[in-house]
Amino acid sequence: MRKLFASIHKEFLLLINDKVGLLLMFMMPILLVFIITIVQDSTFKLVNDNNIEIIVVNKDKGGLGDSLSNLLASSGAFKITDRNKLSQKNIEKTLLGDDNLLALWIPENFSKQLTEKAKSVSTEMLSEFEIIDKASEVPQNPTKIILYYDPILQDNFRNSISGSIRSFLGALENRLMIEQLYEEMGFDEIPEKMEDKFFSNQVQIDQISANSSTGQAIPNSTQHNVPAWSIFAMFFMVISLGSNIVKERLSGSFVRLQTIPSSFSLVLLSKMCTYLFVALLQLTVIFALGKFVFPLIGLPTLSLPSNILGLFVISILSAFSAISFAMLVGTYAKTNEQANGFGAITIIILAAIGGIWVPTFVMPSYMQVIGNISPLHWCLEGYYTLFLKGGDWYLLAPTILFLILFILACQILIYSKLKIQNYI
Repeated sequence: MRKLFASIHKEFLLLINDKVGLLLMFMMPILLVFIITIVQDSTFKLVNDNNIEIIVVNKDKGGLGDSLSNLLASSGAFKITDRNKLSQKNIEKTLLGDDNLLALWIPENFSKQLTEKAKSVSTEMLSEFEIIDKASEVPQNPTKIILYYDPILQDNFRNSISGSIRSFLGALENRLMIEQLYEEMGFDEIPEKMEDKFFSNQVQIDQISANSSTGQAIPNSTQHNVPAWSIFAMFFMVISLGSNIVKERLSGSFVRLQTIPSSFSLVLLSKMCTYLFVALLQLTVIFALGKFVFPLIGLPTLSLPSNILGLFVISILSAFSAISFAMLVGTYAKTNEQANGFGAITIIILAAIGGIWVPTFVMPSYMQVIGNISPLHWCLEGYYTLFLKGGDWYLLAPTILFLILFILACQILIYSKLKIQNYI
């Protein structure tokens, strides 16, 4: 035991002298978790707070253009800026040179075309039921409004806005068509009782997170990003640990260590203990930032899971996975450059396909299958299960099984290589 502590002490001294490695393992992930969380939190707020700014240019001579604008404003989903004096050409210049991303153009004949369309449909319906004589068909011009958008706006966001506006247009068209139906049947206006039934009794959609029964926090940018970048930080120890092993092997340290009357496995064990402490320290620092510092700068606080034992198990397995991978790279790399280059690039690729950069559910199906080979994916799944899904053990079981198999596979490959080279 004394020899183990002495070896661990030596590893700590080597680690402290590795300034670049420490910088990569601590400062880089801390900066990333701050930057990415701040950026994504703005997106969460934009979606959840329903505060989308849009310029409305209403050239309509009737009242339906104002009705559409009022519907958008009263919905709470849009912040309307009226700029009725803008021309179509100036709209494009405004979007390209201003902070606004969206503009809605309502043409002069909008009310006329919408009314003609509603009258045509209502007349056709009544004639089909033989309530009125069939009228001659009047050619209809398609009713159009134009949604201008800044070219930097992503397609999925633009399509979502377009769908929202289309739903308000549909409500306006339905109301107009029903008014025309009553007018064709000789009513001056829709009876108040029927109007309430048509327009007030709308179906409401309640949104409930699947983890609501477990008392877990509502998913937010912090709950997603803190675990993800903590994992990335742990696996990036490949730069320090991998190059450390290569240096010792190339400098002959491994050979000299064999002359010491102690097991060479003790040296490897001391490295694992040292970097396990570092990995857990990384987790503690980043989780503490999410818990105590994020609320001070207006970001959501990190809510720790109720399954603390599960959190400890996943953290230990994630740390050992990162350590085993780093030792594997260091064992097989022939030069320090190979260890650093291959290790860093591989971690970035595994992070990309594993869902650290982009959620796996938005990837093509074949990429989701490929992502299952990434240890970072399974570490992230474990933390997501804990932080977002209640942390039940049966949900954690696949993650625990994969990480144990990954650690064993790495350790077997390390042992085989060292055995071939007569280090063990």
